Amino acid sequence: MLIKMTFLAFLGSVFPVILFNIDRKKILWCGLAGALGWIAYSIFLTLTNSSVFASFFGAFAVNFYSEIMARIIKTPSSMFYVPGIFPIVPGFTAYTTVIALVQGNFPEALHKGILTLSIGFAIAFGIMLSFTIFKILHNIKLRKL
Repeated sequence: MLIKMTFLAFLGSVFPVILFNIDRKKILWCGLAGALGWIAYSIFLTLTNSSVFASFFGAFAVNFYSEIMARIIKTPSSMFYVPGIFPIVPGFTAYTTVIALVQGNFPEALHKGILTLSIGFAIAFGIMLSFTIFKILHNIKLRKL
C-alpha cells in the first residue's frame, strides 16, 4: 500500500511540473520530492496519528530535499518544493469543510475548517523551519572553510 501511495505522490508532483512548465530535466527530481514528502508524512502519521504533525514533517522533508537539490542542480529550491508539497496539501479536508457548510452542519464545518487551517500552517512552518535550519547549517559550513 505504501509503495502504491508513494508512486501516486510521485505522479502528484510530476503533473504540476508539467502544468507549471518547469524544465523537463527536473521532472524526476520534483517527483522524488513529492514521494519523499509522502513517505515522511506516512511514517509520522503512523507514529503520531496526527495529520497536522505528519504534514509538518512531510513539508520539512520536502523543503530540506529541495534545498539540497537546489545546490546540486543550481536552480531555485521553489522549483522542487512547490510541486513536492502537492501530495500533502489538505484538499480533501477543505472539500469536506465546504460540504459541511453547504449542508448546514456547522460544528463539523468548524472542526474540519480548523483542521484544514492547522495542516496549512503546519506545512508553511515545516517549509520555513527547514529553510532556516538549512541556512544555519550552510553558514556554519562556510565559516569552517
